[in-house]
Amino acid sequence: MDFALPASLFVAMARTPSRVLLSQWPLFVTFLVAYLLLYAVAYAMQRRLFRLPSGDAAIQALTIAFPNNAAAGLPLIAAVFGPGEIVPVALSIAVGSIFLSPLTLGILEANKAAALGGKGVGAIAPAIGHSFLKPVVLAPIVGVIFSLGGIPLAPALLQSLQLIGQAAGGVALFVTGVILSAQSLLLSRNVISGAILKNVAHPLIGYALILVLPMSHETARAAILLLALPSGFFGVLFGLRYGKDSREAGSTLIVSSLASIVTLAIALVLTAGW
Repeated sequence: MDFALPASLFVAMARTPSRVLLSQWPLFVTFLVAYLLLYAVAYAMQRRLFRLPSGDAAIQALTIAFPNNAAAGLPLIAAVFGPGEIVPVALSIAVGSIFLSPLTLGILEANKAAALGGKGVGAIAPAIGHSFLKPVVLAPIVGVIFSLGGIPLAPALLQSLQLIGQAAGGVALFVTGVILSAQSLLLSRNVISGAILKNVAHPLIGYALILVLPMSHETARAAILLLALPSGFFGVLFGLRYGKDSREAGSTLIVSSLASIVTLAIALVLTAGW
């Protein structure tokens, strides 16, 4: 999240011609709406139905709404569309990093400030601003600036960043495996409902969006497959950074990953003719 993934995101964005990047706005809108909508639904459920504190609710909402694109998206899209087609993956990760990560960090910072006797709400804006300086958030933004500005990358810089970025998929898979192996499984209504939201509701939301947005069949399939991926590890890692070892988030990651053996296979079969 500090080296390999930011390098991969930057290169993918910076190398994409501006006309191609601008033409991807329907895909951007699909990811943005699907992520924010599921995050809002999941957060409301955690607060009102399961009565979790706001910090724990934000961690669980991020786990549910942000797919494991870093670990599973890169190899999946490479296998289905070819090794060079990583722009949809980079865009999906960038949308989650730029919008969902700062939102979650803002809530966690507000909780931290409130616990120390400060004004929690007042900490949200500085926390969101600080989160934009994190490499995983800043890298795709800078990459977009390079693309839209037509700024060329020096061959030595490009090759160096590509070499670093190639580690992203493998390391992300390893991190996911470590997190899964370290978690004790908790089967609760919260965990099961979270896995259903992620594995079933998320690709259905994406399908509804692609029906009204102009995009090619190949792009639409990439969007559905990326939204059908299981829960990601960003929520668990953010929670650990703030001293919150959420059993719900860890168990949702496990259940969602196991269920994706079936749900992702179904998504692959159903979209095969697109």
